[in-house]
Amino acid sequence: MQELHDAPLAPLTTFRLGGPATRLVTAVTDDEVVAAVREADTDGTPLLIIGGGSNLVIADKGFDGTALHIATSGFTLDGTDLELAAGENWSDAVARTVEAGLAGIECLAGIPGSAGATPIQNVGAYGQEVSQTITEVVAYDRHAGETVTVPGADCDFSYRHSRFKQDPARYVVLRVRFRLEDADGLSAPLRYPETARALGVEAGDRVPAATARETVLKLRAGKGMVLDPEDHDTWSAGSFFTNPILTSAEHEAFLARAAERLGADVTPPAFPAGDGMVKTSAAWLIDKAGFTKGYGSGAARISTKHTLALTNRGGATTEDLLALAREVRDGVRSAFGVTLVNEPVTVGVSL
Repeated sequence: MQELHDAPLAPLTTFRLGGPATRLVTAVTDDEVVAAVREADTDGTPLLIIGGGSNLVIADKGFDGTALHIATSGFTLDGTDLELAAGENWSDAVARTVEAGLAGIECLAGIPGSAGATPIQNVGAYGQEVSQTITEVVAYDRHAGETVTVPGADCDFSYRHSRFKQDPARYVVLRVRFRLEDADGLSAPLRYPETARALGVEAGDRVPAATARETVLKLRAGKGMVLDPEDHDTWSAGSFFTNPILTSAEHEAFLARAAERLGADVTPPAFPAGDGMVKTSAAWLIDKAGFTKGYGSGAARISTKHTLALTNRGGATTEDLLALAREVRDGVRSAFGVTLVNEPVTVGVSL
């Protein structure tokens, strides 16, 4: 287990932002992860868990405590059952399942970060969410002081949410187990219209899983959502804001504001979200509020490829990023009466 003091955290995040940690511990086994967590809890030391760093906004002052970088490895495939160590690179794991001819997570290709983060956020894209295939999550329960196995049905998954996100100080994910599908090399039925259109098929159709993965990677790359060290448009946390989910009354009020601002012939995106709720598009709201691709004049700007991605153009600070995020959030609220919520986890700062 490697230990460093006054260690920079920015290189461990996809934003390349944030100050140093008082102490940085890198754990390469589950036992080392548990030992580091127990030590911090026993000593009363603040603890920051870092996986792939693709969902973190860390304060410029850094983190006064122990940052635990989970760098465990483990990819085990038994038939259609997959187990990933928390530190496994997610995008690489997706590629390996597709190479094995299995379906279920092929449309989650190119998402940065580690496997351990996927159940926390209920990671999803292009019509798939990990909740559709997760069977169990193995985690260290800091309250009970023991390792527990949580069945997928007990993870309380919802849109970009889970019991692990609900109680972030309690669980440290160690391993994630999935049940995939052997469809003779074909993908799961395509649920996302954009993916189906790009492939020239209908929603609900299947295509070769490798073709679905390659198509998603191209779609993501076109939006700056595939990490590229040379392209500052990808120095981001992916989608910075979640798509708002509105009650029927909130939705009606939003439609009225949209018609007033844009004209009665404009129809904002709307998708059923269950229990009478309606999900709309954060990207649409941002664009129509006047924050177009490439917006900004400083070191932190909206991506030139996608309005949902806030980027570090090089030399930005966390405060630069947050100033832009607040401007976008407040502008959307002023224009449409809808308050956007950040998806990345903030450490030592708040939006």
